[in-house]
Amino acid sequence: MKVVVIGYGVQGKKRKRIAGADCIGIVDPVSSEADWKNIDEVPFEKFEAALVSVPDDAKLPILEKLLSAGKHLLVEKPLLGTTEELLKLERISKKNGAICYTAYNHRFEPHMMRVKREIDSGWLGKIYSARFFYGNGTARDVRNSAWRDQGWGVIGDLGSHLLDWTDFLFGKEGWAPKTVETYRHENKAPDHAIFHLEGSIALHYEMTMLSWRNTFRFDLFAEHGTLHIDCLCKWGPSIFTKRERVLPSGRPKETQEVLECADPTWETEYQHFQKLCEHPPQDLSTDRWIYSTLEKLTKAI
Repeated sequence: MKVVVIGYGVQGKKRKRIAGADCIGIVDPVSSEADWKNIDEVPFEKFEAALVSVPDDAKLPILEKLLSAGKHLLVEKPLLGTTEELLKLERISKKNGAICYTAYNHRFEPHMMRVKREIDSGWLGKIYSARFFYGNGTARDVRNSAWRDQGWGVIGDLGSHLLDWTDFLFGKEGWAPKTVETYRHENKAPDHAIFHLEGSIALHYEMTMLSWRNTFRFDLFAEHGTLHIDCLCKWGPSIFTKRERVLPSGRPKETQEVLECADPTWETEYQHFQKLCEHPPQDLSTDRWIYSTLEKLTKAI
């Protein structure tokens, strides 16, 4: 499958590296490495799919144009749009047999996939609560960007990943956004935020651009045990801990798995996208839910 990379910033460069020989060229209005400045300059017969890594406000017109031409799309998260806008993309996707896939590469984090298997096995019993913490040190990069320091800030950037993980692990039905605390310590848009989802499980989220050492932690508490992740593979080592409850109380049985490896999620996700392209279309229900939830959480911003 031949692809073009649209937008040659940080993410676009990663996408081109992973696509390798599949990539026939780069579309970018300013990059000196670009083969074309505008998607209209690219002969459409030369490619079957596009990897779209452009700013949020530029995405929808590009996606609509390419889906209308029957091109499969991998678009960087988040895909933000009203229900009507996203349903329109779905209709075009189905009409033309083209995939529109939003890239949430963290879904393919090995230990998060392990958590999913543990949940699906049923041994945990009733799940009581889970909490996510995602912190990086990008506040100054975001502030210096020509377009990133605006709108929902860290909530749209990292919060969208956390909500995608929520859908992956627990589904997207039955959650009520509860509260959001936002802070603007260094940036115009929020650079630190906390929110909660209420439902059959109590879900807690914190994200920040002010964690000078990149940090990810996940904790799940359930009837028969707990699951924990400390760090993502890209920052390594990533540690998965499983604890099995001892009744009536006592030190639990504990097992650990430690991974020290380069980030495998980009390659795994690209392979997933290629498989999806063999069986279109792909609905945008998760994107609609993420956008709707973020919108509710950020009403007061």
